[in-house]
Amino acid sequence: MRIHRLEISAFGPFAGTETIDFDRLSAHGLFLLNGATGAGKTSVLDAICFALYGSVPGARQDSKRLRSDHADVAAEPRVTCEFSAKGRHFEVSRSPAWNKPSARGRNGFTEQKANTLLRERVDGQWVEKSGRNDEAGAEITAVLGMDRDQFTRVVMLPQGDFAAFLRSKPTDRLELLQSLFGTQRFEAVEQELARRAADARAEVATLNGQLELLLAQARSEAAAAEADQSGAAPEGAEELLEWLGETAAARASRLRSEADQTALRRAGTARVLEAANARAARQEKLAAAERRRSAADAGQPELDRMASQLRAHRSAEVLSGHLQSVEKAEEAEQLAERAMAAVADELQGVAVRDPELAAFPGSGSRSGDDGPSSDVAAVRQELSRLLSLRAVLEERLPDEARFAGMAARSSELHKTLEQFRDRSRSGAAALDALRGEATSLLAGLRPLEGLAAVAQLRTKEAASAEELVSVVGRYAAAAGVCSGIAEQHRLARDDYQDHRQRWLDLREERLANAAAELAARLQPAEPCPVCGSPEHPSPAPAASAALVIAEAEHAAQQASEAAEVALSVLGRELAEAHQTVAVLAAQGGDTPPEEARRDAALARQRAEDANRAAEDLAASRERHAELEEQIAAAETAQVETASGIAQTETTLAEVREQSEALEDALRHLRADHPTLGHRIVAVKGSTALLERADAARTRLEQAVQRTADARQQLEQALPESGFETAAAARSFLLPAAEPARLEAAIRAGHDEAARVQELFAGEELTLAAHELELHGPFDAVPVLEQLGREAADAERQAKEADLVLGLADQSVRAGRRIAADYARLAASGKGPRERAALLTAVAEAARGAGDNNYRMSLNSYVLAARLEQVAIAASERLVGMSDGRYTLQHTDARAARGAKSGLGLEVVDQWTGHRRDTATLSGGESFMASLALALGLADVVQQESGGVDIETLFVDEGFGSLDEQALEQVMDALEGLRDGGRVVGLVSHVPEMKQRISTQLQVVKGRNGSLLHISDDALG
Repeated sequence: MRIHRLEISAFGPFAGTETIDFDRLSAHGLFLLNGATGAGKTSVLDAICFALYGSVPGARQDSKRLRSDHADVAAEPRVTCEFSAKGRHFEVSRSPAWNKPSARGRNGFTEQKANTLLRERVDGQWVEKSGRNDEAGAEITAVLGMDRDQFTRVVMLPQGDFAAFLRSKPTDRLELLQSLFGTQRFEAVEQELARRAADARAEVATLNGQLELLLAQARSEAAAAEADQSGAAPEGAEELLEWLGETAAARASRLRSEADQTALRRAGTARVLEAANARAARQEKLAAAERRRSAADAGQPELDRMASQLRAHRSAEVLSGHLQSVEKAEEAEQLAERAMAAVADELQGVAVRDPELAAFPGSGSRSGDDGPSSDVAAVRQELSRLLSLRAVLEERLPDEARFAGMAARSSELHKTLEQFRDRSRSGAAALDALRGEATSLLAGLRPLEGLAAVAQLRTKEAASAEELVSVVGRYAAAAGVCSGIAEQHRLARDDYQDHRQRWLDLREERLANAAAELAARLQPAEPCPVCGSPEHPSPAPAASAALVIAEAEHAAQQASEAAEVALSVLGRELAEAHQTVAVLAAQGGDTPPEEARRDAALARQRAEDANRAAEDLAASRERHAELEEQIAAAETAQVETASGIAQTETTLAEVREQSEALEDALRHLRADHPTLGHRIVAVKGSTALLERADAARTRLEQAVQRTADARQQLEQALPESGFETAAAARSFLLPAAEPARLEAAIRAGHDEAARVQELFAGEELTLAAHELELHGPFDAVPVLEQLGREAADAERQAKEADLVLGLADQSVRAGRRIAADYARLAASGKGPRERAALLTAVAEAARGAGDNNYRMSLNSYVLAARLEQVAIAASERLVGMSDGRYTLQHTDARAARGAKSGLGLEVVDQWTGHRRDTATLSGGESFMASLALALGLADVVQQESGGVDIETLFVDEGFGSLDEQALEQVMDALEGLRDGGRVVGLVSHVPEMKQRISTQLQVVKGRNGSLLHISDDALG
């Protein structure tokens, strides 16, 4: 991840808009962010973090206070950061929530919500990715591969935090390491193991509880059976279950005999009670039948009267149809007379004022039946005339629509003619303009043709000149490299000569002491390597430094050989460098650079002019062809427009002639109405009135005829019905529902008499009459009460016996079930108990208890491995910073008093070979160790995050605690971070840092807010 540009507006101490060009700061790979205390150095880092993640590190996370107090009240706080990661280029712009001045807002302000805009540069264009805070944050986190906490620990290295981390307890390191490496999944494994162990133990407890419950049920059953048994129940589970089965079976057998005896007594009493109830029921039915027969005999006279009334109604009912026909005919005749009178009055009034009925006879004043409706022939004649007139008018309706269409057509033709004339005028002007442009364009083609002809030649010349500039640059670089290699070769040659001379001197010294060295190696009774004698009477006196000289001579020989190899390698490199310089010189590389650049610029300008002329020539020719096509099209359009004008004028004359002839014909048919439709409506009204008058006269005549026919049919039917007059027949007619009621009552009386007769003929009432004759009346109440009490007592005893027997049988079944369940559960509990023991042991070990001697949880074990990697990576930095003295080492030594282990850190002093606690380091040593630890942790987190490429780093403060030599070593280590294009920003106000680092981002503090300024004097 590399940051390119940062823009800060009304944010933190910056009142205005400040822009930081990080590409410019990154030119040397190392820059200094300095300024006075409180100027806003850390606010620059806060702005980067806010732009990427929407919040700032540490205690400054309250986004409502991010807006600058120095800025204008209406200025919007905003941070825009342009960065690249994973080969993609992004720009994110964020604004925190702030209060904007508003006349309508509460207390004069309106709260503005936080907003975000994320864009990506694709094919040279900015493409909007998201405008939502959460979506943009998720996208950036996915691209960077780090969340905010990891970013502030890896990209912005906070020295104070890592100094505390260096000296903190293992339990305190756990929280930071866990947040960086995301080992919550291992805690989840611990929790899952604990949960499974608890579930297994709960399963075992459930099984034990079920066994205890079965034993409790067995004891309860045994206690219930003890009432009929002597002695106490056994205590053992198996003995108790066996005893329960035996006692329950014996008790059930005895109770079954008692239940059989009570069942026989219950059956006998039930039969006696049933016989007594049957006799009482028969006597009651006999008494009820006697009462029904008496009631039927008393109602017989009323039935005879209703039968006589019904017969008279049936005779008169034969004439009811004729009577109703006469009544309906008379009512219809009266209605027809009233309708005829109403129509006559309406026709009389309309005939006076309707022009269509002006010729109708009798349209004057009305007297009696001499009105217009009395003459049926005249009405029908006038009706026929109006119907014919309406047919003619409706037939000519399309002519009226055609006349209206002709008027619209005439108007459209006028508009079309005017449009043709306007088009002709505008077309003539456009044609003149096109011809003028074509003439001027043709005159400008010849100058361009000369330049365009040499465009290809000029392009080749420019390419050759550019290539010469590149060769000149490579020649200068190769010459510099050759000079450097020559210097290295000279130094290597001197070094080789020194090592070789040293080796020769030591070899000469060793040869001088060869006898003493040989004598020092002689052993008694072993032959001498020189003379072969096993006796050594007078060996040369041993020199104490002989062996030391031999070892020094061997080491000097190896150093000489190594120097010779290095000299040979540099010799080959120097030859290759000389050859490269010679080749580039042959290609013109020794040309003066200014001359090569000047020639290249001139050739490039000539090529651009020629190519531009070629492009202009092609465009002019294309435009001239377009103009010729447009001129031809314009001329064709003018001819078509003239033809349209002539044709439109001819059509307009024809339409006018037809319209005038049609208007004369329609004026006669409309009469005094505005349109034919209005006259048709008037004719329809008159026609409808005449039709109603004709229909009323017809209905009246038909009603009179129907009345006469109905009266004649009634007179013919009277003699056959037995009635002299119609009034006499009407007097015997009953209301509509009364005949049915009489028939139902007569039928019900006859049915009741038949049912009573059937009752007395039945077997049950015959037996009751016989019993009454033999034994007299039966007093059923006291006898039934006594028998009922005896039967109820027998029933109760039988039920009690059945209940006791059922309980005994249930005890037998319960004993069998309990024994079977107990055996099944006892057998099935072995596996869960073993599994619970295993899971409990594993869960205890995973959380650092049980057999875990180091008291190290699974999460701590994983983090200990990560901390070991961090210590190795940090030691690589710390060795260089401390001049090879210190390294950091992870320790998993068991903590005291049962505390958790695995996250310990020790510092190893290579000068003394001892390990000691990190708290024993001095202030400067602590800073170097903390910085090394932070950089090592950054490297490990970068690898852990999937190889995230971190090209920009910030190191915050702490350099003031270093002496001059330590600062030099730390700076060398930091400069090593630039390898591979990495950019490092140091936040400090130490004077030595300002002198050492020329590229600086300076924060200038003022009363009206801070300003930012880039100083890169070394860059020129």
